Amino acid sequence: MATVKLVEYEAANPAVRKVYDDIMSTRQIDWINNFWKALAVQPELLGRTWEGVKAVMAPGILDPLVKEMIYIAVSVVNGCRYCINSHTAAARKKGMTDEMLSELMAVVGMANQTNALASGFQVELDEAFEDGGRNS
Repeated sequence: MATVKLVEYEAANPAVRKVYDDIMSTRQIDWINNFWKALAVQPELLGRTWEGVKAVMAPGILDPLVKEMIYIAVSVVNGCRYCINSHTAAARKKGMTDEMLSELMAVVGMANQTNALASGFQVELDEAFEDGGRNS
């Protein structure tokens, strides 16, 4: 159960309704999910967060499905059940299969394991990796 009273469309003030309308128009849906309804308790937070999500998830160099899968991976690492489920649904809408999700989870699991090992052993960064591969 949410820790705040969700703001339903019918009860929303004009500023919140404007954001809700933009969410529905941009995502080509006819409803607002609970995440946005919770943020609407503070309209400025709702607007700022929506603008950020809209900008980052907009078409760009990365394929929209790849962006959703990255969002899933980060959500798994952060333990956000809501985000895992909502972005899995969005990724499935963009073509992600069960096999793709399974492979993504394998990568997330392996990355968590090797990250923990590198951190635990306090492995020093190799000189060849210092620039993130820009000059390799």
